Amino acid sequence: MIRELLKYANVPGAISFGGGTPDPDTFPRQELSQIAAEIVEKEYKYTLQYSVTEGDPELVKQILLLLEKIYGLHGLSAENILITVGSQQALELVGKVLIDPGDYVMVGDPEYLGALSAYRMREPQFVVVNFEEDGPDMQMVQQRIEELEESGQIRNLKFIYIVSNFQNPSGITTSVEKRKALLEIAQRYDLMIVEDDPYGVLRFEGEHLPSIMKLGGIERVILLNTFSKILCPGLRIGIVVADKPIIRKLVLAKQGTDLCSPSLTMRLAARYLERYDVLQQIKPSIELYRQKKEAMIKALEKNFGDIKGAKWTNPDGGLFIWFTLPELYNTMEMFEFAEKNKVFYIPGEAFRPNDQPSSSMRMSFCLPPIEKIYEGVERLRDAFEKYRASKGL
Repeated sequence: MIRELLKYANVPGAISFGGGTPDPDTFPRQELSQIAAEIVEKEYKYTLQYSVTEGDPELVKQILLLLEKIYGLHGLSAENILITVGSQQALELVGKVLIDPGDYVMVGDPEYLGALSAYRMREPQFVVVNFEEDGPDMQMVQQRIEELEESGQIRNLKFIYIVSNFQNPSGITTSVEKRKALLEIAQRYDLMIVEDDPYGVLRFEGEHLPSIMKLGGIERVILLNTFSKILCPGLRIGIVVADKPIIRKLVLAKQGTDLCSPSLTMRLAARYLERYDVLQQIKPSIELYRQKKEAMIKALEKNFGDIKGAKWTNPDGGLFIWFTLPELYNTMEMFEFAEKNKVFYIPGEAFRPNDQPSSSMRMSFCLPPIEKIYEGVERLRDAFEKYRASKGL
């Protein structure tokens, strides 16, 4: 659905809150173009050749430094790292290595659509828990696990998946208390946690929270990340951080998938990270996204503040707001009215593990200019009124 809706972004006059597409003006295109010319000319024996499956050793060095700086993860080696073609391949490889048909995977409601689609290829059964304002409903997590234990199926629960910071689609950040509680449960039942953190450094306000991997260690947690949001998605560089035996299995799976990631884009990222402090470089981007998020919040307050039961998240970072209408409304049905108004979002149904109707929608504020955010939300209110009239609500 998201891939199809991204096409609408190019329709003349369209305003898209659909894909989590970074603002192209945040890409360091001048720096990258200069480095690209240099590495094609001077490092062609590597950049135009096959690489090793694990990834460019030069980029792995830079990633290890970043992991120390961002997460405080010390003592890791190259054998703890796998570079993938975007984080989507990382999700797919994790599913391929860890899930057999009929196994269980614990996910949230709502949950990242890319993870659900990657794992569905392995035919698992989703163990679904609701999300609260500060992360998963821990009582429900415990209850679902106890049910599996009583039925003798706990050994088939392969891992708990969670986007820990500014979750896609909800924007919710899991609290430190809930991170620790998840780890306690994982330890008690000998479970793995797959922590997906593509948005963690895109924090507008508030304090950085320790990652689940930092709290729980590499033996218990697999960490996924990507350069798509902090550098640019066109490089297609994802990262898996895990215990050495798991990385080895993932490497074998990747060999069967695509042999290796592109040498050119990996070395381009490596040389960029050598020359520039990426965490300093993205500060203007973070400020831009903060302004866009605040514009969307103001637009929602102005246009939907009078709708009883309407609510939305107000994230401290990331790229998404989760907008929920009263329960009688179905945002999948409403989409045809939004399409006629040339304003686009992702219906909440797409993020439900069991494909149930939803009165919510994911709205991405990262791509449209601020003035288009205001205009787009006005168009959305008009679409809402037309949909409401058609339903007699």
